[in-house]
Amino acid sequence: MKYRIFRYDPGLLPYKNDIDLRMESYARKKQELLSSVPSLTDFANGHEYFGFHKTENGWYYREWAPAADEVFLTGDMVSWRWFDLKLEKKGGGVFEIFLPGTDFLYDGCRVKTIISHNGSFLERIPLYIRRVIQDTNTFAWTGVIEDKPRYIWKNVPFKPDKKGLCIYECHIGMAQEKEGIGTYSEFRENILPHIRDLGYSAIQIMAVMEHPYYGSFGYQVTSFFAASSRYGTSDELKELIDAAHGMGIAVLLDVVHSHAAKNTSEGINEFDGTPYQFFHEGPRGDHPAWGTKLFNYGKDEVLHFLLSNLKYWLCEFHFDGFRFDGVTSMIYRNHGLGVAFTDYGKYFSLNTDIEALTYLQLANDLVKEVNPDAITVAEDMSGMPGMCLPVKYGGIGFDYRLAMGQPDLWIKLIKEQPDDKWDLWTIWSELTIRRPGEKYVAYSESHDQSLVGDKTLIFRLCDSAMYTDMSVFRQSSIIDRGMALLKMIRFITMTAGGEGYLNFMGNEFGHPEWVDFPREGNGWSHFYCRRQWHLLDDTTLRYRFLNEFEKEMIRFIRKKGILKKPAKALFIDSQCQVLTYECAGYVFAMNFSPTNSYEGYWLTVPSEGKYKTVMSTDEGRFGGFDRISLDYVYSAETDAENNFKLRIYLPSRTALCMKNL
Repeated sequence: MKYRIFRYDPGLLPYKNDIDLRMESYARKKQELLSSVPSLTDFANGHEYFGFHKTENGWYYREWAPAADEVFLTGDMVSWRWFDLKLEKKGGGVFEIFLPGTDFLYDGCRVKTIISHNGSFLERIPLYIRRVIQDTNTFAWTGVIEDKPRYIWKNVPFKPDKKGLCIYECHIGMAQEKEGIGTYSEFRENILPHIRDLGYSAIQIMAVMEHPYYGSFGYQVTSFFAASSRYGTSDELKELIDAAHGMGIAVLLDVVHSHAAKNTSEGINEFDGTPYQFFHEGPRGDHPAWGTKLFNYGKDEVLHFLLSNLKYWLCEFHFDGFRFDGVTSMIYRNHGLGVAFTDYGKYFSLNTDIEALTYLQLANDLVKEVNPDAITVAEDMSGMPGMCLPVKYGGIGFDYRLAMGQPDLWIKLIKEQPDDKWDLWTIWSELTIRRPGEKYVAYSESHDQSLVGDKTLIFRLCDSAMYTDMSVFRQSSIIDRGMALLKMIRFITMTAGGEGYLNFMGNEFGHPEWVDFPREGNGWSHFYCRRQWHLLDDTTLRYRFLNEFEKEMIRFIRKKGILKKPAKALFIDSQCQVLTYECAGYVFAMNFSPTNSYEGYWLTVPSEGKYKTVMSTDEGRFGGFDRISLDYVYSAETDAENNFKLRIYLPSRTALCMKNL
């Protein structure tokens, strides 16, 4: 066995040829890319050559447009005359112009590229432009020159805390309470302190790479090197990241290299007049479900563009890593649409896009070259083996994969079954089954479930009672049930579901509204595209209890190293609906029964001695009923089968954690 991946999972041995093909493709492509440079870090320098660069004597502007006959630069500096500034063709599809005088281009100067192709003249946004704005009158997008002193970083170097990767997924624009688009500065001032107080070790920022359609959640990118101007300036984003680092919070970028917006006037599609400059030609270049363009990862120039993009965000903005969106779509020719990945044969076939896998391996190599402490997370619903094993082991090289089946599990249970019928074996299996040797980011609900047309967990559990019964002065069995189950779901998901944890902004306190981006159907309203933080400050409402529970849960799992150790089942009692397990020396007991509280439940524990409850979802400070004493000391006894057990009171719909003293 050449690669260690087979030691982790001998079930892959029948597919050794497929793994070998994966690794041969990677080795061959890496050798090709490094034929004239010593490392991927040196190869991924497109942003340092192409685009606009100021020197002592003037400005250089370069573009890669292999199918263009001629290339021109226009903008404010020439009163938008198209043909005054013609770029020189340098070979290899590269065009260049030198603009003498350091003030010929200036900060805020609007620019565009004019491409001559087969007798047509095409208006385009420069490929490597670092700022793009939309004209409020014409709604047209233009590139903008940035010419400011370099940002002075205060919190360098920074090293992410990996003791317990707890990610707070957020969106800058909808993070504020106002009915409008929030800014980088507002997020830094108003939201970062909340995230710090909750105890999260990382934030994952969505929708940073420029995208013309706000409602795409940032997943239809047009300008890959531009931080979205709708939230502010590049320096304001850097200031946000710098402030997060000062709070000990790592910052991950939600990077979209799986596809691109099909827009031509704003995006990179048909930049040089051809559909195949960056993307596959014909049907293979179009995503059938998303209406977007698909990269041709077999082209060295495309690899150069995408790898340079990763290096740019790491070096220029000091991001601490990436969550790669749409990995499943990338690595299968049918994009995983309508496929149930029920056996290994589904992962290894002519349907597998080896070139995309090679790109992801190279991307992970590059990220670790640039910053060995950086974090990469894969959004892959298929469960491709080796996704989070090192490349040298035969893997793809990610640090973590999202446990995408977990949110689906909880939603399915809540939608389709009364909670007294929940199958604990199914829950335990979904939470604990792992690809051998790979790390998972657990989460109980995704941002997709927050969108209009779907429902968050708390909304599914409580529905319209959220509007009428969240008062602390009002008794509601619906709210009691919803809050109790939500806490249990989040607690078991975090402590048993993975080596990392993720929460979408607002779900920590059970935000009562969905997310509905401004659109024609809602009158372009921002009312549902915001977060109602005032609910946390209202002491007459119960939201603060859920927030307090989240804070204590995060503190507990990070301080005790819970995410570093695998959870091991102690006993699954289907009849009583009780599930018990051990992790990092702590014992967890979950009573999912909606009606049965057990006065003298015999709890299986891993060793003898004295035990004490250290945390319970039923604590009053979490909106519970304080039915469990945190002071009482229990003694473990040995039963006839030499198992260690202790008798406890285990209330209905309650989770508790115990420590051997």
